[in-house]
Amino acid sequence: MNSHGINFHTRKWVRPEDLNANDTLFGGSLLRWIDEEAAIYAIVQLGNRRVVTKYMSEINFAASAVLGDLIEMGLTATHFGRTSLTMRAEVRNIFTRESILTIDKIVFVNLGPDGRPAEHGYDTITYDRDRIPALQTPLYASSVEE
Repeated sequence: MNSHGINFHTRKWVRPEDLNANDTLFGGSLLRWIDEEAAIYAIVQLGNRRVVTKYMSEINFAASAVLGDLIEMGLTATHFGRTSLTMRAEVRNIFTRESILTIDKIVFVNLGPDGRPAEHGYDTITYDRDRIPALQTPLYASSVEE
């Protein structure tokens, strides 16, 4: 997969706590970062904070990163389903532009208030924040009364 059509927005610094026994970037850390980035992307594209990861295709670890490397993660929507969003992802080294990881297919499902798949009504990518839902109620209620 090439980088055509992918916008790289999120950057991470490979730190000691991100390393595996080989002193390279732990794949689990990288997958956690990708899943979080994909969830945020889906929220922006679908205009709903209630989205869940449904599927990830084969994950291709093409290279590694080491302590001190800066990496960037990119995603792009490839298909809008009735209740889902499919995207592809790439992670690359900022300095060398070498691809570290590619995932051809990540699927997120849009959920309604009842926690079940719900139609989202979108079929094109937005490059703006126009779909971000307004906060109607706080995510966490305060336990302190004034």
